[in-house]
Amino acid sequence: MSDRIPDAVVANPKTKYGNAKASTRHFITQRVTGAINILFIGLLAYIVLRLAGQDRTDMVATIGNAFIGLPLAVLLVIVTVHMRNGMRDTLEDYFHGAAFARFMALNTAFCIFIAVAGLAAILKLVFWG
Repeated sequence: MSDRIPDAVVANPKTKYGNAKASTRHFITQRVTGAINILFIGLLAYIVLRLAGQDRTDMVATIGNAFIGLPLAVLLVIVTVHMRNGMRDTLEDYFHGAAFARFMALNTAFCIFIAVAGLAAILKLVFWG
């Protein structure tokens, strides 16, 4: 038995398909995080250009600066939220039911791991050098 919803149900505007509040929240979150990522591109470009050809000491000093490291940490969290939502869209297209739930759990765990590991590294440089 497939967990797939028939096309006739989706095509009929009088049927309720999905969670309206969750879908709206997902849509807004994806757009807001995307817009913030665009704003942070300048910071990321500055960091990459500033660190090009530098040795480790200069890299630690640059990222360890609170005016660079803390916005970089915020960017990392926003990027991982955006990444999770983007992967959710892809997983929704290809998986349904229990398989979708398992892959979403793995997706969420991976995004949390990336965010925590990156935050730990950045905050270590900012606060403890």
